[in-house]
Amino acid sequence: MDAESTSPPKYPPGTAPVKQEYLLSTKPRAVADDDAAEGKTTGDRNQHRDGRDSADTGDSRGSGRGGRMTKEQKKARQGQNKARRFGKVKDELDLCWKIANGTVCEFGSECRFMHDIPAYLAAKPRDLHIPEMSQMSELPPYAPEPETLVKSHPDYPSLDLNTICPVFAETGECKYGFKCRFLGGHVKFSESGELSIVVDEEKKAQSALTAREVNFVGADVQRMLRSKKYPTPISDQYLRELAIENANADGNGNKPKPVPNANSVIIGEPEQDIDDVQMVEATPTLEEKPAEAPAQDAKTTVDHIVETRTGESLPSTSQTDTPDVRPRFAEKKRLHWTGKTYLAPLTTVGNLPFRRLCVNLGADITCGEMGLAGSFLAGSKEEWSLVRRHPSEKIFGVQVAGNKPGNLVPTAEVIAKELGSNVDFVDVNCGCPIDLVFKTGSGSALLDSVGKLGKILVGMNRALGEIPLTVKLRTGVKDGRNTAHKTMPRLSTEWHVAAMTLHGRTRQQRYTRLADWNYIKSCVEAVRAKEKDEDLPPVPIFGGGDCFSSQDYWTNVENTGVDGVMIGRGALIKPWIFTEIKEKREWDISAKERLELIRNFAEYGLNHFGSDTTGVNATRRYLCEALSFQYRYVPIGILEHLPGRINDRAPAFRGRNELETLLASPDSNDWVKISEMFLGPAPETWSFTPKHKSNAYGSEEGQG
Repeated sequence: MDAESTSPPKYPPGTAPVKQEYLLSTKPRAVADDDAAEGKTTGDRNQHRDGRDSADTGDSRGSGRGGRMTKEQKKARQGQNKARRFGKVKDELDLCWKIANGTVCEFGSECRFMHDIPAYLAAKPRDLHIPEMSQMSELPPYAPEPETLVKSHPDYPSLDLNTICPVFAETGECKYGFKCRFLGGHVKFSESGELSIVVDEEKKAQSALTAREVNFVGADVQRMLRSKKYPTPISDQYLRELAIENANADGNGNKPKPVPNANSVIIGEPEQDIDDVQMVEATPTLEEKPAEAPAQDAKTTVDHIVETRTGESLPSTSQTDTPDVRPRFAEKKRLHWTGKTYLAPLTTVGNLPFRRLCVNLGADITCGEMGLAGSFLAGSKEEWSLVRRHPSEKIFGVQVAGNKPGNLVPTAEVIAKELGSNVDFVDVNCGCPIDLVFKTGSGSALLDSVGKLGKILVGMNRALGEIPLTVKLRTGVKDGRNTAHKTMPRLSTEWHVAAMTLHGRTRQQRYTRLADWNYIKSCVEAVRAKEKDEDLPPVPIFGGGDCFSSQDYWTNVENTGVDGVMIGRGALIKPWIFTEIKEKREWDISAKERLELIRNFAEYGLNHFGSDTTGVNATRRYLCEALSFQYRYVPIGILEHLPGRINDRAPAFRGRNELETLLASPDSNDWVKISEMFLGPAPETWSFTPKHKSNAYGSEEGQG
């Protein structure tokens, strides 16, 4: 071999250094556009997080209380990835749910759904069968042929008596009954040959603590929210206090000097919106004043102001459901997060099955996907599904985004009432860069409205009771105008935030530049100095941005003084990063080990989204979403030097075996092929458009 052929390959800057024996080309593959994926994928929020479509979720993208979209909102939905749609796949014959679960349907022959179980089973596709890892191979076809696994019943050809239902295996019962695509795993035959559903009572009792998801908000609560009848007395009083102080300031035309603290309320200029005023020391509330005519006049004015500016009338202060005693912030639960690993809240891809996978791999703190305060208050089934928690999530939070006290404070109160001890913290999103969030004044837009942010945090802290309040923010909004070093010291010392996370980029930067960890360090120092001056205990501070290895993690912790690093994209590309961090090593994970994690995700997805036809294909959709990130992992065993870097572009390469090559494929058809190993063939009517829209599968292919 001549010298030229053995010389190291020359890569363009920013290319992952793949060893020459695995290299197919030095030209990097097309870059996955994370900005486009994060900033322009909003249409998929109109599909319930349980994977089931809804004609109306009440999510009006910032209109607050639901309803029809305006012309401007419809226009904003047009364009790349703004209205992703996924084919909803149902059974050809729709069996009545009550009959499917072996109970009696009260509608009888008038029920519009099918009641004939034998006819349903005759038309139903054959049961699915998830192969064991011992049956998987690193060579094509990777999984055994389904025919080799099946044990059919002579009278019911669709049944596979060898299959195992993931839902039944974990919980001792399958609520999908005869509609389950793994039906053969939980049926029994009577002496007369009739089928019935099996329930394992012992396992069912055990799973109540270890497997049952919590934080289900019932339809009755959602109806009360939609009709604006849900009582929020703490929020009502707080908003009235804000408006009263604003009205009092209007009366004399003077604006007292601000003295912000945890017991402050708000005062403003005569024509100023109640959500854009400043903090002053609280005067006695209306209820504490003598019953004089001026006070009553002020109350009437305040109620009118609040009703016209929030769209809601406040209940009378004589109502029987009065606010609880205001909590002292010393009584808030303290968060002891030093040394904990934290999975970032991730829209769409940060669903419960993915969080569960990361927990198994070492994530200590998890947070649900960002929910919109207006949609929570509108009783959106979709939004309330975001608060679901698996028992394995030991420290779990709910993240909310909003633009004013009028929607965030009541949302906090509802969360505290309905979820209580099943939520360990509530996080306010002050970092989301998505245009449709930013333009409503939510997310990172709050970074430029610090006075409003302070009012929001004071009110939410009051409404949450003992539940800690945390904040996630960016360095600022515009390049060259970092503001976090001014805001963060106030978060803990003035507004009593229990923890904070700083993403080391501005809103404008998105992912176009590396995170600024030097600035994160200066912000940590500013917070610690202010806490020391105020003689306050330190709150946990997490940094974020570009963490892709154990070395990245521990270097940033040691150099900046953060208590930990929130992991986002790094976890999407390689969920096992939490194991690497815990064990302080770089894991050269094998292709088969990666495939086992995919199998685990499939089982977790079926338990969460359902094991019926709709749930199987919802699981397939979210599995393909996960693979749309995981294919970007370049195995460290084929790199020239370590660690790998998150922004390095991968050249075309082959893996150490054919399975590893398949897992690195950027083609969504291959992602679907991987899903079929565990979820069976994708239906002809099913389609998939990746968040990055690099390509598509099925009926949407080529659109957009």
